[in-house]
Amino acid sequence: MEEDKETDEVEEVEEDDEAELKKHLVIKKDDDIAIDVIPLATKPPVIVDYKLLKEGMMVHYQLIRAYGSSKRYSSMIRLLQGIDREDLLTLWKLVKTKHGDKRPEDEHERVLWGDFKVMFEPDIRSKVWRDLQGYTVTVWKLYDSCGVHFVRFGNVHIFMLVEKRYPLTPITITNMLNKKLQTDHFNEMCYQLLKLMVKQQKGQ
Repeated sequence: MEEDKETDEVEEVEEDDEAELKKHLVIKKDDDIAIDVIPLATKPPVIVDYKLLKEGMMVHYQLIRAYGSSKRYSSMIRLLQGIDREDLLTLWKLVKTKHGDKRPEDEHERVLWGDFKVMFEPDIRSKVWRDLQGYTVTVWKLYDSCGVHFVRFGNVHIFMLVEKRYPLTPITITNMLNKKLQTDHFNEMCYQLLKLMVKQQKGQ
């Protein structure tokens, strides 16, 4: 009976914890964005290359897969909506192989390289993190297919892996939590991300 009582108490604490974290969450469907739902059995072949295609003022990300199939994305955000974690890791390896730690000269390659560098190899000394302090959080959103959350600070944006700690100040995290995390649905990834942010906010 004592064991049952302890189990009930643990479950009650976890439910309270989840309810508290859900205060920092908003379920928001992107009805205006068509996302291709790909069954696991028909997952597309691995990404083997990428290109940045310039059309006027616009730049499209073209992902080229094995057997010659490819798809274009009009922004990094749309790209993240259309790939999974395996694709994300493969794309980072391709970018890393192409440029290494050397900052690309081409402006658009530099943006892509910079976004991935911050995401996978955050440097606490980087100017990127200092610059965030003066901006207000306007959007905080989760792309759970690839395990990335996106934060926009005015005209500055940053992409982060859900399981990784980044050099965000408690004030910045508080602003993110107050703005609330946008997601299509609540799941374990949302729970763990919010839990990590609250812990980091408290300096734990």
